[in-house]
Amino acid sequence: MMKTIVPVLFMIFFFSARAQVVEVCPTCEISSIQQAVDMAANGDTIRIKAGTYKENEITIIDKSLYLIGEDYPVIDAQMKGTALTIRAEDFSVEGLKIINIGTSHTSDHAAILVSGSKNFRIERNRLENIFFGILVEKSSNGVISRNRISSKAVSQAKSGNGIHMWNCKDLTVDNNTVKGVRDGIYLEFSENCTISENLCEANLRYGLHFMFADHNKYLDNTFDNNGAGVAVMYSKFIEMRRNLFRKNWGPASYGLLLKEINDAELQNNIFEDNTIAISADNTNRINYINNEFRGNGYAVRIRGACYKNVFSENNFISNSFDVSYTGNINENEFRRNYWSEYTGYDLNKDGTGDVPYRPVKLFSYLVNRTPEAIILLRSMFIGLLDFSEKVSPVFTPAELTDDYPQMKKIKW
Repeated sequence: MMKTIVPVLFMIFFFSARAQVVEVCPTCEISSIQQAVDMAANGDTIRIKAGTYKENEITIIDKSLYLIGEDYPVIDAQMKGTALTIRAEDFSVEGLKIINIGTSHTSDHAAILVSGSKNFRIERNRLENIFFGILVEKSSNGVISRNRISSKAVSQAKSGNGIHMWNCKDLTVDNNTVKGVRDGIYLEFSENCTISENLCEANLRYGLHFMFADHNKYLDNTFDNNGAGVAVMYSKFIEMRRNLFRKNWGPASYGLLLKEINDAELQNNIFEDNTIAISADNTNRINYINNEFRGNGYAVRIRGACYKNVFSENNFISNSFDVSYTGNINENEFRRNYWSEYTGYDLNKDGTGDVPYRPVKLFSYLVNRTPEAIILLRSMFIGLLDFSEKVSPVFTPAELTDDYPQMKKIKW
């Protein structure tokens, strides 16, 4: 046994002894970050002292390095391109402030570009006035955590995304703040990623955007006052839990857009003050459980080709329209939800209404066909129309009912 342990301990001591700390500061012998990278060997730490470093296209190739900033040293890319490019394994970037990433119509300039890498950490950085913030491609087993990313995007054509992942797997993105970019967080052709506890606010297009990205989770995030909250498209096996979708408001805005999504769980989320809380198009086998919809224009807007979706034990509170529905019922179910507009009774006091609730109003059908009719929303005439449609459904789907409406708000 001792014969095995001694060589291992020797190797650990040997490599630990070889690892060096390379210091960089504006007045040091090594005053350039790229110079420090070129000098460093595998396993070395580059400690960057406070100051401003006017550098761009700093490149790390096939070196496992640990870049640590002290008191947030500034890397100013001077609007000339990507600040830091890394193609390596087992590295970290921590405590840097990177600014002034120039826009381009032909290149995805980023504050930090990670390509073909694995086993990495990007933590506690501040990225300001950027095109793309953190751009990760063809990489795996990485952590992107506690970064603050901001810009002043004014048009989608001239702006990039805060955290952008393409063709990646097994990434964790948590506790980041992203604002003022095109999409806060973007995933495409990426799988087995977890997006958690991030704040995405005041972004031009989406707080979070999925495309062709299967087996992913987004948990405990806040999407506040974006062009639209979240878009999940052409994906399957998605978990969406405990997120807050708030104040995503505008003529074509929604808290959550689901397009061609299959086999997903949407649970314990809050949708508040959105134009459309959820817009679902061609979605199948989605479970909407224990969500709360309050103060939205439309709580749920279901378009065509949606099959076998279940809405169960959700709270619908003070929305202009709880449900807008086009097409056939297609085995979709609404059961045991709380509806603030339900006016039925509960004679046996078991907490479940004795009269089924029809959540689709005639007026929502009219607004879908003639959007200008929305100006009549609060008129007495519209109230009479909705009442007559409930009594004898003609235009709205008669079979769309919640047969077990709850009398009190559901706690979860």
